[in-house]
Amino acid sequence: MHVGMGTFFQNPGRARSDADVWRFGLELAGGAEAQGFDSVWSAEHHFTDYHMCPNVAQFLTWVASRTTRVQLGSMVLVLPWHDPVRLAEEVTVLDHMSGGRVLLGIGRGLGRVEFDGFRLPMGESRRRFTEYAAAILSALETGEMAADGELYRQPPVEIRPAPLASFRGRVYASAISPETSRILAELGVGMMIIAQKPWETVEADVAAYRELYREINGEEAPKPLLVSWVSVHESEAAAEEMFERWIVGYCASTLVHYEFANQGLADIPGYEYYGKLAQRIAKHGTDDFTRFLAGLQVWGTPESVTDQLRENVRRIDGAGVVGVFNYGGMPDDVARANIGCFAEHVLPVLHGIDAGPPPGRTITAVAH
Repeated sequence: MHVGMGTFFQNPGRARSDADVWRFGLELAGGAEAQGFDSVWSAEHHFTDYHMCPNVAQFLTWVASRTTRVQLGSMVLVLPWHDPVRLAEEVTVLDHMSGGRVLLGIGRGLGRVEFDGFRLPMGESRRRFTEYAAAILSALETGEMAADGELYRQPPVEIRPAPLASFRGRVYASAISPETSRILAELGVGMMIIAQKPWETVEADVAAYRELYREINGEEAPKPLLVSWVSVHESEAAAEEMFERWIVGYCASTLVHYEFANQGLADIPGYEYYGKLAQRIAKHGTDDFTRFLAGLQVWGTPESVTDQLRENVRRIDGAGVVGVFNYGGMPDDVARANIGCFAEHVLPVLHGIDAGPPPGRTITAVAH
C-alpha cells in the first residue's frame, strides 16, 4: 500500500510565529523519505491561520531538492485561483526538477475568505474548474495550452519546457457532490477522498464514480487515495487524549474556515450541498458535527491505527493513504512522536498490504 505524509502549516490563534511553524513543517517534510514514506503532500490555502501554504509547487520544489525517491503531491491546487498557463508551467518544471515524481491533485476551492481575497466570484468555481482542468490536463499531455470556453479562452501557446512525461494515472481531484464526481469521470482523473460523510455514503459515491468512469472512458478508474488525520501512541489513553485535543480541535477549525454552518452557502451556485449541510448542523449543533468529522479520522494504538487504515482503504478499494500528523497547534515534540510511532510501527505493516498498482508510475531515483 502507498503511504504518504501530508504537511500542514496550521497556526491556530497565532500562538507562535509563522516562521516557526514553517521551520518545523519543513523539518518534518524533509525527513519523510528517510522514515519510509512514499510521498509528501501539502494543500493550497491563503490568508488565514488555517493552513499557510499559498504556493504548493514552491514547497514541493524544496522537497524535491532534498529527496530522490518520494513522490510529490498537491492536495490540492485550487484551479480557479490560478492562471492555467502559469500553473501548467509550474507543474511541468517541478516534474522536470524531480525526475517525474509529481502527483497532481486539483480542486475548485471552498473557502469563501479565499475567493474574496482573490476578488473572484465563488459561484463560478465549478465552471472555472471544469474549463481550467480540461485545458491544463490537455496541455500536460500535448505541450500546448489552448482553450475556447465560456469563461476561459486561451490562444494556443507552447508549454516550455515541454512536459517530461504523461500525467495519465497521476492526477487526482477531491469530490463531494455527485455533480463533481461526474466532472472527474469526464476528465479521466482519480478521486482523492477527505472523508466528510458517513462511510457507507462514501462507498456509494465511489461506486457511482467508478461506474461513470467506465461508462465514459471504457476502462477502470484509477484507485482512489484517502487522506486521514492521524494520532497514534503506544498508550491507548494517550492516543485518546491526542484525539480529543488535536483531532477534535482541528475539525473545529474546519467549521470556521469553510463556514460549514453558514446556510447562505446554499445560495452560491455549485455549493448547494454545503447549504444542506449547514441546515443539518443547525439542527444538531456544531459540536455534534465537529465530533462526527473527528470520528472519520484515525487514532489509537499502532495496532488499532493499522486496522482502521486498512479497513478505510478497503472500503474504497484505494491505492493508499496520505496521513497528516501535525495539526491543530500540536506541539513539536508531540508531532515528532506521532510521526515516529507511525513510521516505526504502522508504516511497515501498511507497506506489506497489496493494494494493487501504486499511484503514478515507477520512479527512477534522480541524483542531486
